[in-house]
Amino acid sequence: MKSLFFSCLILSTLIFCSCDRVSNPYPEVEVLDLDTTLYPGNWSDYLANEWPEFMPNTNNNRAILIEDFTGHKCVFCPAAAELAHSLHLANPTRVFTTSIHAGPTGLGDFQQIDPPNYPLDFTNPEGLEIGTYFGTNDGGFPGNPRGTINRVSNGSIFQGPNSWSSMVSTQLTENVLNVNIQSKLNYYAETKGAFLHVEVEKLNQSLSNELGIVAYIIEDSLVGDQKMSDNSHNENYIHRDIHRGNLNNQAFGRILKNPDLIDGKYYLNYSFVVPNQLDGNYNASNMHILVYVYDRSTWEIYQVIKQKIVN
Repeated sequence: MKSLFFSCLILSTLIFCSCDRVSNPYPEVEVLDLDTTLYPGNWSDYLANEWPEFMPNTNNNRAILIEDFTGHKCVFCPAAAELAHSLHLANPTRVFTTSIHAGPTGLGDFQQIDPPNYPLDFTNPEGLEIGTYFGTNDGGFPGNPRGTINRVSNGSIFQGPNSWSSMVSTQLTENVLNVNIQSKLNYYAETKGAFLHVEVEKLNQSLSNELGIVAYIIEDSLVGDQKMSDNSHNENYIHRDIHRGNLNNQAFGRILKNPDLIDGKYYLNYSFVVPNQLDGNYNASNMHILVYVYDRSTWEIYQVIKQKIVN
């Protein structure tokens, strides 16, 4: 497998390259080159010794992504966040959550900074783009808190928290695995850089719609300000699984294409600098990546995995 990769590298002089053009509302997909300067050594050593190989994927379970669209000034959002976290704790290897600070118009009042009580900006361009798109397309969502459960439609892909538990339970029970994903990541503290390598296998060959892949950067937890249900200000609130943006700055990721295929599986590679926490401190062990593959016509997420940055 590694020799096949290296043949492609030599022929193209690029580690990974894609110039797919996507119709609106998706942005054009950019050329995705690895930033080799994030490796603290000779890149040839990385290729020879640290570029990973994947063993056969033995996972048999479909995982679930709960996208909790929230805001630090939304009084009903803490209860929704606690529910999402409890669903994760009940199934920690199969249910993953992310808190996306965005509303139907992208940046709404619930997400605005408001010093001195609410000084932190939890938003990012990709999260706001996702919120803005769904605010006016594909059924939309009326406001915070709302969430998606693998973006499966139950009349709409956006559901109020009272539907989350039953939808998670149904999907855990049905456990239909159409796509499998595995990943490996190399992190270098010297440069704060990381290289993420992903393998995607389409198990259900009858899937005919285009598949997209997205990688979220997630901050595990942060103590910060939050307006509570009684309108009080809680300066010691624990914000969990904060969406910090997407790798390659692509809100809707990129299409899985034939050039990504090697021996019937898709291989994708990313490089990125691990960001500071929202409070300005640096702690790579408080960050992880969520990688998911979805149907670009229905939006349904077929599989999601969590990749730690520091093991």
